[in-house]
Amino acid sequence: MRKLQDPAWLETEYNNRARVPEHGAIFERWRAASALARQAGAAHLDIAYGPGDKQTLDLFPTAAPNAPVLVFVHGGYWRSLDKADHSFVAPAFTAAGALVVVPNYGLCPAVTIEQIALQTAAALAWTWRNAARFGGDPRRIVGVGHSAGGHLAAMLLSCRWKQLDAELPAQLLNGALSISGLYDLEPLRHTPSLQADLRLTPASVRRLSPAFFPRPRSPLYSVVGANESDEFLRQNRLIRDVWGPTAVPVCETVVGRNHFDVLTELADPASRLHGLALRLLGLA
Repeated sequence: MRKLQDPAWLETEYNNRARVPEHGAIFERWRAASALARQAGAAHLDIAYGPGDKQTLDLFPTAAPNAPVLVFVHGGYWRSLDKADHSFVAPAFTAAGALVVVPNYGLCPAVTIEQIALQTAAALAWTWRNAARFGGDPRRIVGVGHSAGGHLAAMLLSCRWKQLDAELPAQLLNGALSISGLYDLEPLRHTPSLQADLRLTPASVRRLSPAFFPRPRSPLYSVVGANESDEFLRQNRLIRDVWGPTAVPVCETVVGRNHFDVLTELADPASRLHGLALRLLGLA
């Protein structure tokens, strides 16, 4: 039985850094691999997609013409980490023939999660308008996100694009892959170490929880590490339960992986997770 009013229990379920003591070493491996990725190719770094200091993105081109586009949204509970920590996801996908875009966004508590969702939508709109300049096909854009980025990927799949800009297509994303995503934010409202920065209210939980949204037209693949907390495993099942198997045709766990090292699988061309992303891109 879940104890959604028990702060101590929620901390054990949602404080991933406490659950994975080696998270610092994992982050360092990400940063080292990301530095190599930015140095190795013809990356276009810190392109502005909006007016804020954090509203920039990195773009990693591929040699393939008219390439599908993978937009990767980083995690960090909407309050930490940076696009520069996640460049390591790009090389395996550019080698496979995809254009990769990695946006930044403002962080809580300086901004709200609502503002972050709108910033990432603006990054996707920029990508749709500009992908062709960099060899990408704006008709084939896929969103991928990890943790809070998985939540944002699901939000983007449900975005009402025409309300943002009438010029945008009704379905800007062909699909999304959420890795260790969060779909019901109510437990986070009762988790003290998170709520201090996120400042969620009952109303914002309703607005920001994909589990309360109508099912999208494009598919969501939802994946979580098998070694993650019971709550993250529940969140992964939840979106399949509420959106159904047509909208969520893939709902899986990755054996032997925790909340952080599961992301390593995405960058591994031999992994199932990488293959799922290629499938959404039309490259598998």
